[in-house]
Amino acid sequence: MPPLLLDDDEVIAVSVGLRTATGAGVAGIEEASLRALVKLEQLMPSRLRHRIDALRAATVSVVGTGPTVDPEALSAIAGAIRGTERLRFDYVDHDGNQTVRTVEPERLVVWGRRWYLLAWDVARDDWRTFRVDRITPKLPTGPRFTPRTLSDEEASAYVQRSAGTATWRYRARIRVHAAADQVRPLLPLAVSVSTDGPDRCIVEVGSDTPHQLALYIGLLDTDFDIIEPPELAAAFVRLAERYQRAAKGRSAQVDVGHPQRGIGRQSEGGGQLG
Repeated sequence: MPPLLLDDDEVIAVSVGLRTATGAGVAGIEEASLRALVKLEQLMPSRLRHRIDALRAATVSVVGTGPTVDPEALSAIAGAIRGTERLRFDYVDHDGNQTVRTVEPERLVVWGRRWYLLAWDVARDDWRTFRVDRITPKLPTGPRFTPRTLSDEEASAYVQRSAGTATWRYRARIRVHAAADQVRPLLPLAVSVSTDGPDRCIVEVGSDTPHQLALYIGLLDTDFDIIEPPELAAAFVRLAERYQRAAKGRSAQVDVGHPQRGIGRQSEGGGQLG
């Protein structure tokens, strides 16, 4: 395909990428992607156009929902990262509070349909993660800074941990009676797991309510101790009582049923019930 000189696989990759751009979470990108795809298909040889048509006919896209990112804001943030320039912006957190932040932007991280900015918050002297759809940049950008080098893996892991815990309304620390390397694969990356001896670990986890957290911890299927907070114990007591009532009810049904089945067998053996 002159003048791009793309091979067949590259053309297919670009076409699929443009067609699936509806899940990118960027405002207006769907229309721009469709226009680019139409221009690309006009230049395709027939053999490739048939392959693209087959993909289109066989594929159903689920339209993404949720907030979208302003492409101008995205470009401004990306430019500040590339130029290693401080960035000031208005930010609205998940509770609706608005603040003005000054950061040294490090990386944009895409997770699902969400775009996150990982940056060093100057006022808080620590790393922070910001939802890009809640950012309104203030231009021009600020002075240059010396970037703190993070790998892609480190940036991705930090965003997953911080974004995963940001909405926790209830937090707890649990001592689990199992090795950390056995427990860690069972939990999301956002959950902190630290070693507490050869056969125990400390899990820092959260949820919306103590009840939800009690259910979640029970899925580990191993013994544990509640370090904090004490009200989590009450949630476990209520849950245990509910399970006991359900088990006793089922046990009573089974106990009543057994004699009936026994009578039936005796009757059949004696020939009394025809």
